[in-house]
Amino acid sequence: MAAVTLKKVVKRFGVFEIVHGANIDVNDGEFVVFVGPSGCGKSTLLRMIAGLEDISGGEIAIGGKLVNDVEPADRGIAMVFQSYALYPHMSVEQNLSFGLRMNGNPKADTERRVKRAAEILRIAELMKRRPRQLSGGQRQRVAIGRAIVREPQVFLFDEPLSNLDAELRVQMRVEISRLHKELGVTMIYVTHDQTEAMTLADRIVVLNAGNIEQIGAPLDLYDDPANRFVAGFVGSPKMNFMAAKVVGNDGAVTVELANHGGARLRKPLSGAPPAVGAEVVLGVRPEHFFEAGEGDCDIAVKADVAEHLGSVSYVYASAGPEELIIEREASRQRANGDHMAVSIKAVRSLLFDKSGARIR
Repeated sequence: MAAVTLKKVVKRFGVFEIVHGANIDVNDGEFVVFVGPSGCGKSTLLRMIAGLEDISGGEIAIGGKLVNDVEPADRGIAMVFQSYALYPHMSVEQNLSFGLRMNGNPKADTERRVKRAAEILRIAELMKRRPRQLSGGQRQRVAIGRAIVREPQVFLFDEPLSNLDAELRVQMRVEISRLHKELGVTMIYVTHDQTEAMTLADRIVVLNAGNIEQIGAPLDLYDDPANRFVAGFVGSPKMNFMAAKVVGNDGAVTVELANHGGARLRKPLSGAPPAVGAEVVLGVRPEHFFEAGEGDCDIAVKADVAEHLGSVSYVYASAGPEELIIEREASRQRANGDHMAVSIKAVRSLLFDKSGARIR
């Protein structure tokens, strides 16, 4: 096992800088997830840790050793890719052992490692099959097994579940989480799916356009996002954002919602409130809308579409140009354009300025 440290890591392609001075400390045995939209630089960061991409500036250390100029095979890492990358003409057993055999690993030790990986991943009964005879989930287990047999210091996962259907993704998330607990090894995992990030990670690194927006435990990011980007990206369904204007700042801040008939909400702040007249954005998560009269500010919206998911329903509503997602208790009621009243509690809302920075 080993810690991984990135200090001021930069990546340029020609004149284009796509990773802007990343600073990340991954603790020994920690499960850290890089998450963000497509093109944010998360896979590039992972590939630089693996040595598959040169870095343009900064330092990367694994287990306290600087690895900027160390070959991938000598970094003590194993990587699991989005594509399973299995040899189609080889059996599962041969796929697992191939890398070790090519490196001249002793036969007895190779057999021990392959057997251990098969037991951990529960694929012992598949050892004589070839990849075409396996399901997607079984192929991904074999791909992970090929990483396990290397007994690396660090596991790197690059969107390993994106080729699986929804049910298999859930199953494999559980398998990977169990694997981390069993091996106790450092894992760094890249995904664009924030649900995967929330369910797997000890800590999440949220990236946007090559910048690190925030690093923290999943529920810390959910409850206390640093800015509007993190607030909108972490959580499913996403946070609702409502245009507002500051109309009072007497120790707290009073905002008037732009698209809700003059409705006002007074919210205490720990810092200095913004100036009267400032344009701000109020953030409310779908589950933080309450029954009319139960909060600090009531608003009326038009219920357009409802999704009924068993234990809860999500109402997709509108108010002028704003579209809102409201979580309700399970209901068979259909949204058909009727108006509904909901309430917002100040303590369950967040404020952001025009730049997207959090107002605390």
